[in-house]
Amino acid sequence: MDASDLLFLVGAALLAALWWRRCCSRAGGDAGDGLPPGPPGWPVVGNLFQVVLERRPFMYVVRDLRARYGPIFTLRMGQRTLVVVSSAELIHDALVRKGPLFASRPADSPTRLLFSVGKCTVNSAPYGPLWRALRRNFVAEIVSPARVRSFGWIRDWAIAAHLARLREQQSRLGAAQVMGACRLTVCSILACICFGARVPEPHVREIEEVLKDVMMMTTPKLPDFLPVLTPLFRGQLTAARALRRRQLDCLLPLVRARRAFVGDENRQTETNWEMEMVSPAGDAYVDSLFGLEPAGRGRLGEEELVTLCSEVMSAGTDTSATALEWALLHLVLDPAAQERLHAEVVAKAGPKSKGGKITEAHVEDMPYLQAVVKETLRRHPPSHFVLSHAVSKDEAELGGYRIPANASVEFYTAWVAEDPSVWTEPGEWRPERFLEGGEGWDTDVTGTRGVRMMPFGAGRRICPAATLGMLHVHLMLANMVREFRWTPAPGDQPDPTETFAFTVVMKNPLRAAIIEREHDNCTTAI
Repeated sequence: MDASDLLFLVGAALLAALWWRRCCSRAGGDAGDGLPPGPPGWPVVGNLFQVVLERRPFMYVVRDLRARYGPIFTLRMGQRTLVVVSSAELIHDALVRKGPLFASRPADSPTRLLFSVGKCTVNSAPYGPLWRALRRNFVAEIVSPARVRSFGWIRDWAIAAHLARLREQQSRLGAAQVMGACRLTVCSILACICFGARVPEPHVREIEEVLKDVMMMTTPKLPDFLPVLTPLFRGQLTAARALRRRQLDCLLPLVRARRAFVGDENRQTETNWEMEMVSPAGDAYVDSLFGLEPAGRGRLGEEELVTLCSEVMSAGTDTSATALEWALLHLVLDPAAQERLHAEVVAKAGPKSKGGKITEAHVEDMPYLQAVVKETLRRHPPSHFVLSHAVSKDEAELGGYRIPANASVEFYTAWVAEDPSVWTEPGEWRPERFLEGGEGWDTDVTGTRGVRMMPFGAGRRICPAATLGMLHVHLMLANMVREFRWTPAPGDQPDPTETFAFTVVMKNPLRAAIIEREHDNCTTAI
């Protein structure tokens, strides 16, 4: 930044300060524009610097603003208008009753467009033919019941490796490192689903690292709201391009190896690491993408294939691993709940000593396991917001207010799960509320019948892999509790403080000591 740039910014700041003093006497947003109310803003930058100067995660800023401005309010963030919605009624009205109207996506930043290859993903595509084609293919190839059953051997292989990894960590470190172990296992499952290969552990770790960096790189930055500042942040786009190159270098060998294998089932391509193709041609997600020609897009290139497979692994890894870490935290802190869950797992799937595997049918018949997972997702949703929405026509209405087509509609869904008018003592972790007769036992987590919690979104843009993600969490948690008793690591009391790392995670990752369950005690009441 040279002297003239600095002088311009200082002058702008002084002008903004003078204007701010004038604005502060006004309540709410701009009168007469029809938008929901909101805090007064500075000229040009709106509320942007007010939010930035808070120096805390956006979700906590929104929580305070909600208390002042109500369940729907407006933030003017530079050149972008954000409409924040937080009540169950308004969320259900927008995403379910008016689903098609609120099902699109707002404009993306250059960085996001770089990593989505111009919005060519299920999550980012505007509501229309491209989104329908990508989503239809995703559902058919990954989450249809037949596909989920066919991936059973992948789950068995990965969970066996997961349990062995936990034992090794306990032996070597004196504790299991929960988040890291769970991320590696879920990512291994999803990589095998995507590429039909058992990807070696070191390469899975590399994939994890790259995709985590991509997620953090694509979180909103200052130039996304004020493009005039882009020249001052050239380094960010340069870093994004370098990371995109890393992502391609990491995943293109898998795409190319699979393409060669599909062309000749006996052929293996050479890579700089050993990889075993284990799924026949047509059984991997990427196989379905080789010939896909979405409307308006044409035949997908290698960059699109990398991007779509990255989406599967990114979306499923963090959310599932985060849910498992929070669930285990509460089971460590509540030994009675842990023993009740262990008793249910043993009663339904048999004791560890018998060596039988825990199946999908078993976990579907474990109400307390399901209650533990639901209560964990209610108490610790992976994200406090769903992905940004936008309306699909010039003007829309919500709660009696005007919603313009160029606005980003942000649904603050975490508030619904902690609303004291909906949940008794919402800050408490209490799985029993989801058992039959409890206040939440008939809660629809898809939000179709009404919104009481929505960890996967709702309506047209609900996460299409929600059932698969829940299956992974149920199976892994049931296996971990049947195999081990979980206790605090020596000298390391678990800390439930939250922080933001794309998902809402534990500030201090959970380290827990695991004790082999040598004798299966089934006397605890289920």
